[in-house]
Amino acid sequence: MLPFTLDRKGPLNLLFLGAHCDDIEIGCGGTVLRMANELDIKHVQWIVFTSTAERRAEADRCAEIFLQNVKSKSIIIKDFKDSVLPQQRVEVKNYFEALKATYQPDVIFTHYRHDLHQDHRLINELTWNTFRDHLILEYEIQKYDGDIGNPCFFVPVGEDTAGQKVRAILKCFVSQSTKHWFDRETFLALMRIRGVESATRYAEAFYLRKAILS
Repeated sequence: MLPFTLDRKGPLNLLFLGAHCDDIEIGCGGTVLRMANELDIKHVQWIVFTSTAERRAEADRCAEIFLQNVKSKSIIIKDFKDSVLPQQRVEVKNYFEALKATYQPDVIFTHYRHDLHQDHRLINELTWNTFRDHLILEYEIQKYDGDIGNPCFFVPVGEDTAGQKVRAILKCFVSQSTKHWFDRETFLALMRIRGVESATRYAEAFYLRKAILS
């Protein structure tokens, strides 16, 4: 495997985008923990677009756990309606434009382009529509639809970090605990598969469509 580094002159501004309250943690929580421990981070914007009162409290709590080693951060939980986000496209697009006017991230984490969940796809589309010259990494979320593919960018996650990610998700998002897929084995399974594909134990994988070698 060829290594790729985010080392650069000066600290990084990072942007994490999730349609739902547990998306960021499930899709790239291990990477968040690694970056928070290993990179020089200037600021993190962590934005979730749909929520309820119950889920907002869970999301706030979990984001704080994942970002506990990041000094400067903004955790924003919006209240767009879940499952019909495309019907709110104009309002969501306006929010993206306002975000772009006030924040210029070095790396953006967003949903996978071919995710079959309509809310996830909209966030991906508006990410690319709004941020035209940024490094964008698309994370994956396993689900009933069976839409995960063949990612090309891997972030190895140590066994301790993988365990920390899974424990935090299960502890925080109690409202999801009755769902048949919401358990330790599910979250470890995909990381293990991506670990096999990257010759490591556990890993998270991303879709990197465009990058410039400098």
